[in-house]
Amino acid sequence: MTNDTPKKNKGGRPKLKEGEKGNYHLSHLERKKRATRKRIKVLKNAEAQAKRKLDTLKDKSANIKHAEKLIRSGGLAVEENVKKLPKSVRARLDDNTQILFNPNNGPQTDFLAAPEKEVLYGGAAGGGKSFAMLMDLLRYAHNGNHRALLLRRTLAELTELIDQSRKIYPQAFPGSVFRESKSTWSFPSGATALFSYVDKDTDVTRYQGQAFTWIGIDELGHYPTPYVWNYLRSRLRTTDTTIDTYMRASANPGGGGGWWIKKMFIDPAPPNDPFWATDVDTGKTLMHSINHPHRPGEPLFQRRFIPARLTDNPHLAESGEYEAMLLSLPEVERRRLLEGDWDVADGAAFSEFDRSVHVVEPFEVPYNWPRIRAADYGYSSPSCVLWGAVDWDNNFWIYRELYNKGYTGETLAEMITALEEFDPPMSISVLDGSCWSKHGTGPSIAETLTRNGVRFIPADKNRMSGKIELHRRLMMNEKTGEPRLRIFSTCTNLVRTLPTIPLSKTNSEDVDTKAEDHAYDALRYMCMTRQTGLPHAGMLNKVKEQTYAPINQIFGY
Repeated sequence: MTNDTPKKNKGGRPKLKEGEKGNYHLSHLERKKRATRKRIKVLKNAEAQAKRKLDTLKDKSANIKHAEKLIRSGGLAVEENVKKLPKSVRARLDDNTQILFNPNNGPQTDFLAAPEKEVLYGGAAGGGKSFAMLMDLLRYAHNGNHRALLLRRTLAELTELIDQSRKIYPQAFPGSVFRESKSTWSFPSGATALFSYVDKDTDVTRYQGQAFTWIGIDELGHYPTPYVWNYLRSRLRTTDTTIDTYMRASANPGGGGGWWIKKMFIDPAPPNDPFWATDVDTGKTLMHSINHPHRPGEPLFQRRFIPARLTDNPHLAESGEYEAMLLSLPEVERRRLLEGDWDVADGAAFSEFDRSVHVVEPFEVPYNWPRIRAADYGYSSPSCVLWGAVDWDNNFWIYRELYNKGYTGETLAEMITALEEFDPPMSISVLDGSCWSKHGTGPSIAETLTRNGVRFIPADKNRMSGKIELHRRLMMNEKTGEPRLRIFSTCTNLVRTLPTIPLSKTNSEDVDTKAEDHAYDALRYMCMTRQTGLPHAGMLNKVKEQTYAPINQIFGY
């Protein structure tokens, strides 16, 4: 018996033959396959969406890396630097990329690119110093180990910097957040920047135990002593070998701290020239211990002074209004804030002194120019010996100095003899008359010098006449348009101290004798010699036969 009834699937549903149509429910296996295919489609869509998000993040990352490169090169977004980037990077940048900061050519660019450990950006007002400080802080903002500290003297001054940073930092690093309660910027990389203030020297103890990779002080001249600067240097450290640590400062000449800033940054070397850091008090180069495991007896680090003038900031100088305001100031303030002159001081005894006029680079002094040696002796205070020559127009040229304390008469004589090995004979040599006074039964300083081959005569110590004569020589000669006295740049202590000597508060005709006046006294003695350019007998037709020693950085040639 034939059964034509269709076979049934499990569950009682008829099984369709090939080619037959039906409206039966799908089997369990078929439903599972369809669900799997649907899930795969969903996952593929999610994968595509994730890829699009990843591409977006890569674009943002490219922008950040682009900003980082520009920061390290000295500017946040300089068009010239954008053009130098690889095409693959430029292709991912927004065509409308905003140029956030294009540093002014010259000092501002030099400051942002400076590699030295400690750099002072200073000089005239309006040079763009504060803005450059804000940008330099971002040097390592792409690195999560970067910890920056930016200081001002007061909270009110700090507020101005914070307001400027709010306009810049979120654009430079999207996602940057400023926490008002802590005055701290947090960058996407994890880097932080603390904006704070230090009013008194003792306030620096709040940073005890903290470590920073970048420390900046805006308007450093507001601090009367170097204590804050020196203490904060001890907070500068990191274990990240990819980060260099820096200290940065801006300042105008003058102010309570002008004297030590000048000794630390201005006097040791010409502007823009890097130099090894020196001790403010002694002027000696700071050195590692001879027992240092890696750099025994080597200099510690380099400093640099980068001068700024109003003309370096075209955005402020263009209208001429700010310049007009500075021109209206009294002479001292005008020279400081408009000209960026670090040599002018309040109540300066010799306001005629101008480094650009009176200081010259060393040259070989003609052999037949008469020579003068003048000395002011001290043991606990510095001894200063100056060597000068007189040209045929009776102008004085100070070509060498010896400046140090702790010298006995024998040591001083030994140093003088060594330095004069290739010199012609001295026409005249003068010394402070008090050096002939005896204390006890031993020889006087003058006698000791003579016994060791160095002869002096007592100097004319008339203080008023000596000061007037120095004024005359510093002033311009009406006939030649040049001063009657010039100083070699190697005479660093004379160049450093002469413009800063103040007038006496009790006698306006004299200088303050409590000031560092040792080089001034020696120069005064020299001016009072009344030496002329006429050479002594036997020198008129003398041809230089000796070979001069090379120019020495400390003592001249």
